[in-house]
Amino acid sequence: MTRLLLLLSLVGLVGIGTIASTAVAKPGKPKHHAITTTSSKRTKTTKTALVETTLKKTAKPTTKTTTKTNKSHTTKTHQPPTTTPAPTPAPAPAPTPVPAPAPAPTPAPAPAPSSSSYPWHTKITSTTFWVGEIYNANASDGSQVCSTYDAAWALHWSGGLNLGLAGSGGGCGGSPVGGCDGIPSGTTLGSFTCATEKRTAANNYFPTSPLVHPSENPFYLDLPYDDVNNSTAFKDRCSAVPWASQFPASDCSNQNFSYMKNHWVRIVGPNGNTCYGQVEDAGPYTYDDETYVFGSGDARPSSGQANNAGLDVSPALNGCLGFAEIDGDSDKVNWQFVDASQVPSGPWSVVVTNTPVDEG
Repeated sequence: MTRLLLLLSLVGLVGIGTIASTAVAKPGKPKHHAITTTSSKRTKTTKTALVETTLKKTAKPTTKTTTKTNKSHTTKTHQPPTTTPAPTPAPAPAPTPVPAPAPAPTPAPAPAPSSSSYPWHTKITSTTFWVGEIYNANASDGSQVCSTYDAAWALHWSGGLNLGLAGSGGGCGGSPVGGCDGIPSGTTLGSFTCATEKRTAANNYFPTSPLVHPSENPFYLDLPYDDVNNSTAFKDRCSAVPWASQFPASDCSNQNFSYMKNHWVRIVGPNGNTCYGQVEDAGPYTYDDETYVFGSGDARPSSGQANNAGLDVSPALNGCLGFAEIDGDSDKVNWQFVDASQVPSGPWSVVVTNTPVDEG
C-alpha cells in the first residue's frame, strides 16, 4: 500500500512537471534562447554597424584628403599667387637749360703729329690782311695793292682789274689799283675801296662778290722774313731757309728769285681746323726775324705790335681757321712749313699761285 502510494506520488509529480513544461512553452521559444538569439542579432548588428561605421570613417578622411589635395593642386597650378608691383617712381624733371655765354676767342689746340720735318710755331697771334686793301695810302706798308714779291699783286690776283695806278706817296706807288679779295666799291681810282667779309665753307671760303674772280690762290699769308728786299734776310737766306738746298745754287744770289714766295704753310686754327696757304708777302712789321721764322726753339715773334703778331692771313684762311674777328688781333694759331708734296687736296688747292717774283 505504501509502495503503491509512493508510486502514485511519483507518477503524479511527473505529470505535473510535464503539464507545467507544456504550459510555459506555449508562448514561444524559451526566454533564455530568445535572449541568446537577440543577443546574437545585436552582436551581428553591432559588428555590421561597426564595419560600416569604420568604412565610413575611413572613407571620409580619404575624401577630405583627396579634396584638400585637389584644392591644393588647383591653387598651385591654375591660380598662382599674384604680387602687387612696386610703384614706378615719377621721372625727375629735366634741368632747365642755362644759356651759354658768348664764346671768347680761343687759342689754337696743340698741333697734331706731322710727317713734316719743319718745326712747329705755337700760340702765335695772327692778324688778317687782303689783296687790294688800302688802309694808309701814304705809308710804306699801308696798302696791299702790291706785295714785297709782286709790284702788281692786285692786278695779277684779280685777273687784270685796273682802275689806275697808285700815287707815289706810298709803298705801292705806281702799282695798278682795282683788284680786290673782298667787296670792291667804286669805279674810279679816287672812289675805289676794298672791304673784307666773313668767309664760309659753303663757298670754299672764296669771295662772294660776283665782281671778284681770283686768278691766284685766295689762301695766302705773310711771314716776317723778306728774302728779296731786306738786305739782312737776302744775305742770310741761303743758310737760313731750310729748303734752299732744293734749288740751284745760282738762285742764292738772284734777287729776282724768292725761296719764300709760293711756299706752303700748314696752320691749325682756334676751331681746330688744319688749313693750308701760300706765302705771298712779308710781315707783319718786321722783315728779317730769322730766329722766329726758321728756328726750332718755338721762339716768339720780335714785332712787339698787335699782340706781338707773327703772321697775317687772308680772309679765306681767317674763315677756314675759325677766327673770332674778320679783322682783329686776338686769335692765335699753330703753324709750320710744309713742302708742296705734303699738301692735301682742299679749297686751298682750287687755285694755286705759281707766279714768280715781279718787281715791276
